[in-house]
Amino acid sequence: MEKSLKKYFLFFVGPTLIAFLIAFVIPFIAGIILSFARFTTMTDISWVGFSNYVRAFSNSDFVNALKFSALFTVVSVIIINVAAFSLALLLTRGIMGTNIFRTMIFMPNLIGGIVLGYIWQFIINGFLSIFGVTITVDAKYGFWGLVILSNWQFIGYMMIIFIAGIQNIPGDIMEAATIDGAGPFTVLRKITIPLVMPSITITLFMTIANSFKMFDQNLALTAGAPGKETAMVALDIYNTFYSRVGWEGVGQAKALMFFLVVVVITLVQLTITRRKEITN
Repeated sequence: MEKSLKKYFLFFVGPTLIAFLIAFVIPFIAGIILSFARFTTMTDISWVGFSNYVRAFSNSDFVNALKFSALFTVVSVIIINVAAFSLALLLTRGIMGTNIFRTMIFMPNLIGGIVLGYIWQFIINGFLSIFGVTITVDAKYGFWGLVILSNWQFIGYMMIIFIAGIQNIPGDIMEAATIDGAGPFTVLRKITIPLVMPSITITLFMTIANSFKMFDQNLALTAGAPGKETAMVALDIYNTFYSRVGWEGVGQAKALMFFLVVVVITLVQLTITRRKEITN
């Protein structure tokens, strides 16, 4: 049986492996090579060494986008996870209308980022018109607009993951804690949070990655305005690559550095949170 499986291994795995090589590995390697080159098309590539990286860091728009994305990620990750966990706790207590509330909170996640961006631009500009301003007048309006948008989109999705984790906690453990006289806060701190750590690992990873990579919502809501003060890194890379002739290699260098930053941060997060996971 084992020999038969080995015999047909390439037959079953081969197509997926070839697709993975064509769709991911080869473009990724090409991207690394192009980050060290000057080009406009794939037929006029010239090697320039690290000058693209030097130009990327000397570009104030990129540095501003990194700072803006980092601040946005910290604020969004905290609010989304705290709100999603709180809602999950509330909606696992068997209150009336639980399924309706879960559905309503999850639904914004089904709407595309571009559509969400225009919807919230309309709502926020409608509110700000009371004060005679728009979302693009000041960067702080754009920042909090993006935070509101991302929270509205992602809280429901993370809530579902937390609900799955909470419902997976064995009932006999909660019953034993109640018999021993543990209060709600003690149960939350000593039982619920430790046993939900696998869910916390997943939600933190997803919110960090999604927040750093946010593009279409940023494009639709502010397009980086005013100036480029609310442009996040993904939008800055797009603008660099497609809006400035001769800067295609710099765009590639920015993209590679952005990839490494996100990989390092998420790996550190995964290492820290997985150490705190326990099996029930």
